[in-house]
Amino acid sequence: MQPVRKTSPEGVEYRDLNGNDRMDPFEDPRLTVEERVADLLPRLSLEEKVGLMFHTVIEAGADGTVLEEPGAISKSATSDVVLRKHLTHFNVHALDDPRMAARWHNALQAVAEQTPHGIPVTVSTDPRHAFIENAGASFAAKSFSQWPESLGLAALRDADLVREFGDIARQEYCAVGIRAALHPTLDLATEPRWARQSGTFGQDPDLVTEMAVAYLLGFQQDSLGPGSVACTSKHFPGGGPQKDGEDAHFPYGREQVYPGGRFADHLKPFPPIIAAGTAAIMPYYGMPIALEVDGEPIEEVGFGYNKQIITGLLRGKLGYDGVVVTDWELVNDNHVGDQVLPARAWGVEHLDPAGRMELIIEAGSDQFGGEECVELLLDLVGHGRVSEARIDESARRLLTVKFRLGLFDNPYVDEEHAAQTLGRKDFRDAGYAAQARSVTVLQNGAEGRAPVLPLATGQRVYAENMSPETVAALGEQVDRPEDADIALVRLMAPFDPRFDLFLESWFHQGSLEFPPGLVARLARIVAHCPLVVDVVLDRPAVLTSLLPLTTALVGSYGTSDEALVDALTGAIAPVGRLPFDLPRSMEQVRRHGEDVPGYDDPLFGFGHGLQVIPTV
Repeated sequence: MQPVRKTSPEGVEYRDLNGNDRMDPFEDPRLTVEERVADLLPRLSLEEKVGLMFHTVIEAGADGTVLEEPGAISKSATSDVVLRKHLTHFNVHALDDPRMAARWHNALQAVAEQTPHGIPVTVSTDPRHAFIENAGASFAAKSFSQWPESLGLAALRDADLVREFGDIARQEYCAVGIRAALHPTLDLATEPRWARQSGTFGQDPDLVTEMAVAYLLGFQQDSLGPGSVACTSKHFPGGGPQKDGEDAHFPYGREQVYPGGRFADHLKPFPPIIAAGTAAIMPYYGMPIALEVDGEPIEEVGFGYNKQIITGLLRGKLGYDGVVVTDWELVNDNHVGDQVLPARAWGVEHLDPAGRMELIIEAGSDQFGGEECVELLLDLVGHGRVSEARIDESARRLLTVKFRLGLFDNPYVDEEHAAQTLGRKDFRDAGYAAQARSVTVLQNGAEGRAPVLPLATGQRVYAENMSPETVAALGEQVDRPEDADIALVRLMAPFDPRFDLFLESWFHQGSLEFPPGLVARLARIVAHCPLVVDVVLDRPAVLTSLLPLTTALVGSYGTSDEALVDALTGAIAPVGRLPFDLPRSMEQVRRHGEDVPGYDDPLFGFGHGLQVIPTV
């Protein structure tokens, strides 16, 4: 699908977005972004400008049509939010087939063309190139090329590879019309119980900074333009030090603490990402407790409401003038089915939705994540609690990004190109190699046990949590350890399942220790054959109980069964190094300051990773 284009008397092709049969300055592709924004902004109604300030979830119809009814998570029909509420920023969830995704995106843009000034839609996404499926944070790759989680990219210590990943992801996103990434995550993985670490680049502020800047440049390129995906870097001013490791999505995890006085470490990645040109920044939900910045006590309200942090620190001291978008649902409670998740109004729970919205704007944010309550903001303006000049300030920033991305000149995509681009063989091959290479060898032979890596093929293999097809590449799969030459077991890092609140079941929280029953069962395997264990380190698991049992112990961060076997056999050498310390015990974790990178005496330290030399 392509829009109807016109040609001006001067011979310039343009899109007649407001349908007046002439090329207005905002439609003129020859003018600068600043000139086009300056022309368009005064033309917009208050309702159109307010609509720009909301960024909510949208769902696609399975056949590539727009969904004209509320979805599983989306709250409204597409035409309602686009034509009546004038929203133009949407966070998309499930996208399975490339052609369907492209067809849906074009249908969505066609709806947007019916608005008074044809403002194109910006479609955003959480990360969708790795393995973790969590509707509150990320999606599994499916049609896209599949890579390790960000922790795995950090384990490779290769900024050039990270930029290559960003460039490949950029091409795949653009092919289906996704032009905004709600990532990278700059949070430091200093609190091992925290559920969001898999999306970070680890505990070290210097490594996080290097990887995040490379990631941003891959997505946005050297400057934000028509081929870019605009990045939202998060979570300002660093969302890692959650009290007791509980996540701030939930009321019990609202507090962010700094017992080690390491606020500066968590802030460190943001000035370089601002200098690199990040299109947007997102504050975290967390409510700082007993925090001082430059000797000034910081108000104990969530960062999205915090004027000292957003206006004072981010815009003032750091000089950031780009878009600030809040994390999701700070204004209203979220109703999903029969579940109600309270608004993440940490520290301002006593305010009504209008009061929360007013405070967010006063703090310095431009856009409300996960909300579509435009009537509330219009009412605040109507009663003089928010000025139209303040609305214009945010609208100007948001329009600037759309113009820089080239959306006003051509927001449409080609279905055939999408089908050819997503999951292209060279993209998949690069992701597969990164999966295998990021595997971190923690132990290979110990206490009288001879090294077994690289694994020899042609053995009888007892396997758990591995596909039979993959095990066949190693040799004959047997059903009992007693009949095996080698045992291979994949384990997820431990967590405490929780199911009471919406999203809770997707977040891995709580204890990092393996239960005694699992350890006892592994001991029975070891009585019959050498044991190789891979632990998927979405959090820094306590592996102390596994060391006496395993001949080889490795960690992975998003690696398929096939890529793991290639790493273990040395077909692709595993060169990953730990992006964080692994603690010795839960007692050590509980004693550890949530904001402090690393331990004095870890079981395995940051940067640990044995080199396995492939056999010739």
